[in-house]
Amino acid sequence: MFKKILIANRGEIACRVIKTARKMGIATVAVYSDADRGALHVRMADEAVHIGPSPAAQSYIVIDRIMAAVKATGAEAVHPGYGFLSENRNFAAALEAAGVVFIGPPSSAIEAMGDKITSKKLAMAAGVSTVPGFMAIIGDADEAVKIAGEVGYPVMIKASAGGGGKGMRIAWSDAETREGFQSSKNEAAASFGDDRIFIEKFVTQPRHIEIQVLADTHGNCVYLHERECSIQRRNQKVIEEAPSPFLDEGTRKSMGEQACALARAVGYASAGTVEFIVDGARSFYFLEMNTRLQVEHPVTELITGIDIVEQMIRVAAGERLPFQQADLKINGWAMESRLYAEDPYRNFLPSIGRLTRYRPPVEGVTERGGVVRNDTGVFEGGEISMFYDPMIAKLCTWGPTRGAAIEEMRLALDTFEVEGIGHNLPFVGAVMDHPRFVAGNITTAFIAEEYPDGFKGAVLEPEVLRRVAAAAAAMHRVAEIRRTRISGTMDNHKRKVGDTWVVDVQGQAFALTIAADPDGSTVTFADGRLMRVKSDWKPGQPLARLSLGGHPLVMKIAKIPMGFRVRLRGADLKVLVRSPRAAELARLMLDKVPPDTSKFLLCPMPGLLVRLAVAAGDDVQEGQALATIEAMKMENILKAERRGVVKRVVAVAGSSLKVDAVILEFE
Repeated sequence: MFKKILIANRGEIACRVIKTARKMGIATVAVYSDADRGALHVRMADEAVHIGPSPAAQSYIVIDRIMAAVKATGAEAVHPGYGFLSENRNFAAALEAAGVVFIGPPSSAIEAMGDKITSKKLAMAAGVSTVPGFMAIIGDADEAVKIAGEVGYPVMIKASAGGGGKGMRIAWSDAETREGFQSSKNEAAASFGDDRIFIEKFVTQPRHIEIQVLADTHGNCVYLHERECSIQRRNQKVIEEAPSPFLDEGTRKSMGEQACALARAVGYASAGTVEFIVDGARSFYFLEMNTRLQVEHPVTELITGIDIVEQMIRVAAGERLPFQQADLKINGWAMESRLYAEDPYRNFLPSIGRLTRYRPPVEGVTERGGVVRNDTGVFEGGEISMFYDPMIAKLCTWGPTRGAAIEEMRLALDTFEVEGIGHNLPFVGAVMDHPRFVAGNITTAFIAEEYPDGFKGAVLEPEVLRRVAAAAAAMHRVAEIRRTRISGTMDNHKRKVGDTWVVDVQGQAFALTIAADPDGSTVTFADGRLMRVKSDWKPGQPLARLSLGGHPLVMKIAKIPMGFRVRLRGADLKVLVRSPRAAELARLMLDKVPPDTSKFLLCPMPGLLVRLAVAAGDDVQEGQALATIEAMKMENILKAERRGVVKRVVAVAGSSLKVDAVILEFE
């Protein structure tokens, strides 16, 4: 077994590999750029080597810099993680030539399957069902439009060397094909150093289901069942689960056997993933093979009990797989929520800055018998950089059933505290409560169909609101009692705390009475319903854990005048607790009207203004591209929401802009 390995990556996946290597007694070497000098993976590793400036193109994907770090530290093997150089055959070949073990497949397999065009041709030759498309390099936008017309709209424009949603666009027209072709090329060049593009038919109403395979160098190959990754935004997976709620045993077996057959056909060894699109009739079509560790591998580990990273290391060291296909069973259900530094209230645009608070839920077995796991590469006080993928963490839960796994995820998300940046915790929390998701009735179009106008926050069910009202009233009573006991206040001047309140939340008013005792409070609503509230919450604590009628409730709490800001289940609520007289008077107050910004194009995120598509005096049409902002390796095209005339251009191309900086003003 290896004594020392180098991890050619950063963030949560570097931390993940370090944990397994440490468990196996293997020393680790981290590499880092200027931006990552104080990163968590650098702190965790036994050694760390600086490899260059912050942009990945000048550090993490420069093969010579990684090879120099390997040589300087004497590492015997390299784990590439995912992204960056993980599917770069030249990197694998360079390691092989230097006598250093690549903890992944041989370079020949990467070359065969890492290139999406070649992999599709090989899959077709092997008899695997594939999606129709043009399996050759496309030269320019005109050729892309011609091919798209021949394939038939809608089409998927994809980077040949792509992954993780980078360099991918869906086009429904010639205009979108032209626009998407150029953006895909730009993103592919920036992320992978390879701007080759191809086009395939976009299957409507699809489910994205993938098979995890493991193969050794002794001819053994198994599949670790499937993951469903249909909850996607901009082709980037957001929520994954294992197994899929859609597959039957026969389809699962057929997909797994085809995945292994394909792996054997290219002499594959290590962990890999074969991705399929599955339609409503459970017909499946090969998409691509990812010749690396997948981001979402933890859910497979949770239902199989297998450490996939450990098996990758052991296979690379020449060991045989210690199990056969018949040994691999599905145990329970697992969910993964990818937590991103992006603002769901601003159309999921990237957010950067300092994590002023970062408190993930406690990992391990829960009091309900479930499991919580959090793979992360950040820490409280750390920075989310504009140079890399905006992932904060991968929060995973396990339960004996799908419903139990979802409930564990709900509570874990409500417990997860992240402050200082925009993040998608509210959105994934809302998805966990969405009836379609709960029923397993999902496709890759789920987010587009259910949130066509973006995410505005979850609207909670009446029963949940009632529980929030009871909890807020009990907490308000605790806070009011504390106020009457401020040091120095004379006993005979203490203000008596009332027991009758009106709680306003999400447009509903709950009149209630509280009766407290040493074990908690009993809340009586105006309709006669009783609810028992128990909690050890104290004023000033940002997280409240309560029991409402025997059911757990977790809320993020911030004090506001006459109540609380409460966040849970994807909702951000202003909960006001007033006396009956104060509530009566409050109903007479006018609502504050927000400022009108409709005549301005504002920068929705910190980023670089790459180009402007209009000038002062131009007429613009609804949907017309106005400007392109680059942030976190992604190009974001800002489009006109309606017809208008540009009055003036405020920003210039090449400028670094802050959130809400004015780019254009309209007449």
